Amino acid sequence: MNKILGIGWKEVKLAFRDRAGLILMLLAPMLLTLGLGLVTGSFNRSSSPVSGIPVVLVNLDRAQIGNAIVDTFASAELKDLMDPMLVSDAASARKMVDDDKAAAALIIPVGFTDSIIPNTSTGATGPLEQIELYANPTRTTSASVVKTILEGFLGQVEVGRISAETSVAALIDQGLIQPGDAAQLGAQIGMQQGVGLTANPAIALEQSTTSGSAAGFNALAYMAPGMALMFLMYTVSYGGRSILYEKQHGTLPRLMVAPLTTSQILGGKILGVYLTGVIQMLILIGASAVLFDLNWGNPLSILLVVLSAVFAAVGWGSLIVAFAKTPSQVANIGSAMMLTFGILGGSFFSVESMPGWYTILSRITPNAWGISSFSTLAAGGTLLDILPAVFALLAMGGVLFIISVVVIRRRGLFQE
Repeated sequence: MNKILGIGWKEVKLAFRDRAGLILMLLAPMLLTLGLGLVTGSFNRSSSPVSGIPVVLVNLDRAQIGNAIVDTFASAELKDLMDPMLVSDAASARKMVDDDKAAAALIIPVGFTDSIIPNTSTGATGPLEQIELYANPTRTTSASVVKTILEGFLGQVEVGRISAETSVAALIDQGLIQPGDAAQLGAQIGMQQGVGLTANPAIALEQSTTSGSAAGFNALAYMAPGMALMFLMYTVSYGGRSILYEKQHGTLPRLMVAPLTTSQILGGKILGVYLTGVIQMLILIGASAVLFDLNWGNPLSILLVVLSAVFAAVGWGSLIVAFAKTPSQVANIGSAMMLTFGILGGSFFSVESMPGWYTILSRITPNAWGISSFSTLAAGGTLLDILPAVFALLAMGGVLFIISVVVIRRRGLFQE
């Protein structure tokens, strides 16, 4: 193990002694992030890339709570975030979502209000009705925002219903009303709850953190990891080509005559590339936090994303080395892969706005999973929110590394 660590650390020192390599590993992604931030106006904290979410509303209920839901999505508090559209039937709403004209459709069924607010004469409610949320699978973030707003509204409705039941029960216990009047009073309170929701939208955007500072999604939290992950592909391909370089220049056979096994040499080389990538990512993420005042969330979660993203990237770098014949081929393929993965994985723009096939294809890149994880953490997500992406990155790296080792052994790369 000490021999593997020694070879790996030697590779790290060589990588950070290369001035040209440092420019591409650290300076270039920082300058690109800065440039994109200036061009897009992301240094203006009032800006937000999440806005104007198209949502289709079908209000078949046409009563207090159904109307309150429509008023909530059309309220002044959500005017910048939501772009609601009213249609008359559920089929048209679903088709708009299927045609990618909306992020989601909310279909409020007939009798939804009556299933929650008791009838004024009988005190009874109708059969339980459920709202249908028809989400667009290619707009996961936007659909999640719609779902969160709806859940917040329904949560307030449930609080009002429970409060009405508790109030009536308390009045009966204190002898202030007769049990026979409970149904009518409960219905009246329920009606007042419905009218209150219509007059005062249930959802307002809170733009402050628990510390009282202003909050809001900063587009730089998307751009910074996007650039870092794109240039990470350069780093892993640059480090991987040292294997072929030493083979071509005759230094690899010298390692073979040393008391080292093939596995130790390959493991040390790969470990050096991995450590270099991890250090590069940590420097870039740390520098963006200091220079651009970005809050990345829990440091342990960030470290986990970095470790898994670099592992997946090293898997791709190893695959390039396994099939390339010369160091120049590794450099050329690595540069092409860096740009391709940057475009495909969303380093320059959100893949959420692209067609469904594009989103699926982007999942073969570490960029897409990494950017999604960093953005989630920057927006206040937790470790549980990013675990699927972490597992996907680890699986990607593991499969690619196994394939690379098999191909390298079959080619006899370490044989004289």
